[in-house]
Amino acid sequence: MALAFVAGDTFRNRVTELLEKTDSSLPPTLREELEATIGKEEPTTLPFSTARALKKYLQDKGHPFYLHEVLEDGSLHLPEVVKPPRNPQLVARLERIKAKLANEEYNRITRNVNAQELNRNGSLGDFGRQVRSIKAVVATIFNFLVTVVAAFACSYMGSQYLFTDTAARVIAAVIAASVVGLAELYVLVRTMEGELGEP
Repeated sequence: MALAFVAGDTFRNRVTELLEKTDSSLPPTLREELEATIGKEEPTTLPFSTARALKKYLQDKGHPFYLHEVLEDGSLHLPEVVKPPRNPQLVARLERIKAKLANEEYNRITRNVNAQELNRNGSLGDFGRQVRSIKAVVATIFNFLVTVVAAFACSYMGSQYLFTDTAARVIAAVIAASVVGLAELYVLVRTMEGELGEP
């Protein structure tokens, strides 16, 4: 909160003129306060109480200048706010409270999470069974592809004794690979049905 003005050059000049007048009947206390204010180094601070006393004196004596004119190039003196040092016990207590609140928030967020469950459908053991099942399916598909490719290669190589034309050999190999692929697909579907529990 402001308790004083920062007076400018106008104030210093007018008050110096007022103090130099021998005929001015300034009260001794006001004169001493003004002399002390003028005697200070820059920035000159004028307390509100001295400003009020000076204003009252100027009004009573009918002087030709007014206080607001004297202080027009000045400003309010706002003292620097000094923050008191924080109590270390209070800081430690606040840190404990923050940690406790953070822990409670974490527990609230994770209260419906079970470490043994990967998702809502089952536990980690179920996940392991699913991975083994996927590995079996991948191995079956890989075997299917290898069998079809091998059937195509064998048919193509073996048909060289029957056909001399390359187009006829390719067609024979595609037919043989298709028959083997359909047979593998039938066995694969029957196996999958058996795993799923369907007759």
